[in-house]
Amino acid sequence: MYFTDRGIEELEKRRGEEEITVSFLAERLREFVDLNPEFETPIERFATWLARLDDEDE
Repeated sequence: MYFTDRGIEELEKRRGEEEITVSFLAERLREFVDLNPEFETPIERFATWLARLDDEDE
């Protein structure tokens, strides 16, 4: 188990039944980066990965 799995498990436990929009998620990611600018690159990579999940070329 990776260290990050704990946070993912907590997210699923606390909010797993909720439905959110991509716009809501994007706004929360922006807010997180504003508060934690050192995570700008990983968040950008994560957002790009999510955006391109359906791309056959990737």
